[in-house]
Amino acid sequence: MTQSRLDEPLGLVVHSMPASPQPAPATRGKGGFWKLLAIVLVCSLPAIIAYFAYYVVRPQGRAGYGELIQPVRPVGAAMGTALDGKVLALSSLKGQWLLLSVAGGVCPTECQRRLFLQRQLRETLGKDKERFDLVWLIDDQQSAADAGRALVTDGTALRVEQATLNQWLLAAPGRSLTDFIFVVDPLGNTMMRFPSQFDAAAASKAKRDLERLLRASASWDAPGR
Repeated sequence: MTQSRLDEPLGLVVHSMPASPQPAPATRGKGGFWKLLAIVLVCSLPAIIAYFAYYVVRPQGRAGYGELIQPVRPVGAAMGTALDGKVLALSSLKGQWLLLSVAGGVCPTECQRRLFLQRQLRETLGKDKERFDLVWLIDDQQSAADAGRALVTDGTALRVEQATLNQWLLAAPGRSLTDFIFVVDPLGNTMMRFPSQFDAAAASKAKRDLERLLRASASWDAPGR
């Protein structure tokens, strides 16, 4: 090799180091964030409904009728028995708002009046009535009276153990479950109660409470299961 070739400067070719595979932080991060946010929102819906009911349905100085149940009481995994003997999970009632009351199978006059009020309250909602189902929970082993059956022909009647009722529903101190009509949200949470006896003025207030709840849930709740 000649001296001139030895004196020439060395030419170096620099190659970049192989990049280690990394997740796309922006994409993955955003995807995980939105999934987490969706989960939090779904889990928070009962609290959102309760907040709305407390601050909008019954603000200070405004005539509200429903009494908010706090915290809400989830339906859980308990079972009930239909009048035809079929065993059903109470969670099968999810997907609709419920107007619900408790009474024995004999269903005397007071029971019939309560079931009638449930029906009438639902009817006052007009086109929105399809977002509510009527439910009669029977708390004993007596055969269901024809009068009671007739009042829930387009609703649901289930025989449920008293312990299950006490876990899912909540009466006011010193009162019985039979003293109330309960409101259950589409997630299966008992969140409001009305006295089972009310006049026309109180019925109007109860209707307004229900209408406000329906407006508040219109973005995520649709008629029918």
